[in-house]
Amino acid sequence: MSPFPLENGVEGDDEREEDEDEDVEDEEEEEEEEEKEEEEEEEPRLKYQRMGGSIPSLLSSEAASCIAVAERMIALGTHDGTVHILDFLGNQVKEFAAHSAAVNDLSFDVEGEYIGSCSDDGSVVINSLFTDEKLKFEYHRPMKAIALDPDYARKTSRRFVAGGLAGHLYFNTKKWLGYRDQVLHSGEGPIHAVKWRTSLIAWANDAGVKVYDAANDQRITFIERPRGSPHPEILLPHLVWQDDTLLVIGWGTSVKIAAIRTNLNKGANGTYRHVTTSNMNQVDIVASFQTSYYISGIAPFGDALVVLAYIPGEEDREKEFSSTIPSRQGNAQRPEVRILTWNNDELATDALPVHGFEHYKAKDYSLAHAPFSGSSYAGGQWAAGDEPIYYIVSPKDVVIAKPRDAEDHIAWLLQHGWHEKALAAVEAGQGRSELLDEVGSRYLDHLIVERKYAEAAFLCPKLLRGSATAWERWVFHFAHLRQLPVLVPYIPTENPRLRDTAYEVALVALATNPSFHKDLLVTVKSWLPVIYSALPVISAIEPQLNTSSMTDALKEALAELYVTDGQYEKAFSLYADLMKPDIFDFIEKHNLHDSIREKVVQLMMLDCKHAVSLLIHNRDLITPSQVVSQLLSAGNKCDSRYFLHLYLHSLFEVYPHAGKDFHDMQVELYAEYDPKMLLPFLRSSQHYKLEKAYEICVRKDLLREQVFILGRMGNSKQALAVIINELGDIEEAIEFVSMQHDDDLWEELIQQCLHIPEMVGVLLEHTVGNLDPLYIVNMVPNGLEIPRLRDRLVKIITDYRTETSLRHGCNDILKADCVNLLVKYYKEAKRAVCLSNEEDDARTKRTASRASQAIEKTPSVRNMEVKSKTRGGGRCCICFDPFSIQNVSIVVFFCCHAYHTSCLMDSTYTNSSSKKGTGATSQDLYEYNDGGENEDIDDNDAKAGGPLMRCILCTTAAS
Repeated sequence: MSPFPLENGVEGDDEREEDEDEDVEDEEEEEEEEEKEEEEEEEPRLKYQRMGGSIPSLLSSEAASCIAVAERMIALGTHDGTVHILDFLGNQVKEFAAHSAAVNDLSFDVEGEYIGSCSDDGSVVINSLFTDEKLKFEYHRPMKAIALDPDYARKTSRRFVAGGLAGHLYFNTKKWLGYRDQVLHSGEGPIHAVKWRTSLIAWANDAGVKVYDAANDQRITFIERPRGSPHPEILLPHLVWQDDTLLVIGWGTSVKIAAIRTNLNKGANGTYRHVTTSNMNQVDIVASFQTSYYISGIAPFGDALVVLAYIPGEEDREKEFSSTIPSRQGNAQRPEVRILTWNNDELATDALPVHGFEHYKAKDYSLAHAPFSGSSYAGGQWAAGDEPIYYIVSPKDVVIAKPRDAEDHIAWLLQHGWHEKALAAVEAGQGRSELLDEVGSRYLDHLIVERKYAEAAFLCPKLLRGSATAWERWVFHFAHLRQLPVLVPYIPTENPRLRDTAYEVALVALATNPSFHKDLLVTVKSWLPVIYSALPVISAIEPQLNTSSMTDALKEALAELYVTDGQYEKAFSLYADLMKPDIFDFIEKHNLHDSIREKVVQLMMLDCKHAVSLLIHNRDLITPSQVVSQLLSAGNKCDSRYFLHLYLHSLFEVYPHAGKDFHDMQVELYAEYDPKMLLPFLRSSQHYKLEKAYEICVRKDLLREQVFILGRMGNSKQALAVIINELGDIEEAIEFVSMQHDDDLWEELIQQCLHIPEMVGVLLEHTVGNLDPLYIVNMVPNGLEIPRLRDRLVKIITDYRTETSLRHGCNDILKADCVNLLVKYYKEAKRAVCLSNEEDDARTKRTASRASQAIEKTPSVRNMEVKSKTRGGGRCCICFDPFSIQNVSIVVFFCCHAYHTSCLMDSTYTNSSSKKGTGATSQDLYEYNDGGENEDIDDNDAKAGGPLMRCILCTTAAS
């Protein structure tokens, strides 16, 4: 047997036992035949049941002859003249012994309060169903048809029509003096049927069907009897009003539907008023067709017809036009109920196994139907409660026919194995909601037997709904059949939530089948981690690592499971191998910088710029040598040299010396990928080999880089030759020579430029400040034509004058600055500096109490606290004691004289006293002005108004 396609399950994984190939093929052929038969079989439109209740006991001793149906009850007439009133279950409610012969016809009014009957005994009896009122009319000839006024109970006229073998159609009305009969029609044979609807009365006689308008009191139409139809004594005509204007006629083998055009307008209180017209032929035959069977009854069925068909035998066909009733031979066929369209298209046919059908003829059957609203029929369905009910009456049986409802339709579909259609019907809201469980269970079982696992899985959410127990049972059943992968997409995670074991089994089933690895990934991403444990699934996947069954989808699913389980390092390794774009965010989120050591190549291939930034930022964790070694070992996986260039370039910009071991390599990478950045690199780096770098530049024809390297190598002349001969840029040559500060190189430049007039001109323009232009002019060969020589000489002279003017100005500024600085220095040198410590402050203040106020207020005295003793070997210029012996304050002048503060104070007062006689002031003792002149005193000191402290020795020498 060939395996089922993958869409119906997992190929080759069914564990059920298989039969032998030949037996299976035979079964398949039988199933195909059965399916063809089922497809050809049409679903019945009606369902049938025998009326129970009192009917079996009544008909056991009597024979039914006719039936009438009202809104609330049923009337059944028998051959012994009795009228039985029944409910819809067949239970007898009342019984009227109305006649002494067979009851031929029955008629209810619209309200269902009166029942009229006629019999072969020539009488018409009208009984009230709720009172004792009873009316009996004798016509002395067998009466075959009766029809009560639909408003019989509401009108006092108590009208009815009746007719029989006498050929008169009596219209009976209650007058002031009693009931009066009016003959509406006679002379065309017996009256076989009569029906009354609103104000229209239709009856049939041997000539045909006539319609009388009781409101207008005139006959409005005549429909001729079908030609070739059996005699009415053999097969009665049947009249049915489908609505107020549509009359259905079934006569023999002919069906006609007439649309009556009346001039009635309904007035208030249900009365009708006539609109005068002269039209006599007011009928349209809207449908007409012939049948191959006798019509024993007819009724409307929505927009179709229900026909009680009698299939005639050969004997019936030979004697159908005989005036005598054929004898009963017991070989008749079953009567059939057929549903026809107005075009005679058969929609359904059902044969009825009524009791004693072998002995009955066409006129032994009758068909009645319960009133229903035709407007309630739409789209082949009736509104709830408006379904018509049909009653098929034979002498010994009453069969009820009803339109099949949704549940009947579903049961029929299940019976024929059409589970899908049955399920669709249930989902469409047909039938009780409880049917879904039954239909679903049977449908799933059917699909599993048929090995249509995918269909079964698809239907599980609809059929199992919120039952966690049912879901778990089917999960493990699918797992037993090794078909669980097809069910996984439909397993619920909420409402209901299953046990974690069910979810783990499902994930393992997906992991072990490579065909469903993508489904596993989708499932792991969609399912919440809290509903299952990741460890069992991880344990099932890890053995597949580094095997042929390991797919990218499975690897990513494993990474997701690692994340769920908190194993972020392992997840990062897999994400890196899978080149996931969001891996950098993953690294930052989970602080996985230690894990990037072995995944440099993958990160660079994924996003080189982001990876370079990450590697440089974490260079303490992964050194440049590790990064370079991994990129070099990448081989043909990627453009590793370009990645090296990006990494080393970015590293050099941030940390110039971090990658110094690879600067030789970086020279080559710059030359290959970014030549413009090579020269700045050569100028900034000191860690590359000049010879190797020069070779690379020569190979790549990088001239300016060659010039720079030659300059660093000391080969300035060759560098100059490259600039002049290769680049042809004299300005750059001049700049290069200027930077070298080599007079020989200037000579070389001049020598190489002399034979090129343009270069000589440029050289003249740019040598101002470096060389004497006259020197160059003197070396120019006679007769050499230099372009724009006049303009260039003018420019040289102008530039020379400008340079000379600038130099003079600078000299003047320099001299002025020197004078100002000397003056400032001189003024600062006249000032004293007082050096003291904290311990001598009190003593100093006591010894200098006589002049301390004047000195302390002087803003020019600068005090500095000394925390340690004076270490110098100097002595006081007054007491000649060394400064290191006494721990006292010292005053030092910029003239290199130093004094103890106390000695200087004492000397100051002494000199001050000696000069009082000569008229000298104390101010003269404190000032030092190189000969007694006061013009050099500091402006600030003069403004302060206080005396200045002077050196005693210098002041004395000056005086």
